Amino acid sequence: MAKTVTVRLDDKAYDLIRKAADGERRSISNFLEYAALRYLTDEISVSDEEMDEILSDKALVTSLRQGLVDAEAGRYRVAE
Repeated sequence: MAKTVTVRLDDKAYDLIRKAADGERRSISNFLEYAALRYLTDEISVSDEEMDEILSDKALVTSLRQGLVDAEAGRYRVAE
């Protein structure tokens, strides 16, 4: 079910968003949803090139695997 969200924008931000929405032939509401989802999707995923770089770093992969084992075993603490 869709939710309604109120957003306060200054005039410059509103004008920029309105122009971008017009350019995409979207309503402002639809453009904000699209832009937010695109930003979040881009931020939580890595490109194939980035993943290749990560996987080629053997020390990093070993450390990540050990961290997963430690976390699953409960051997961690949350720093304050």
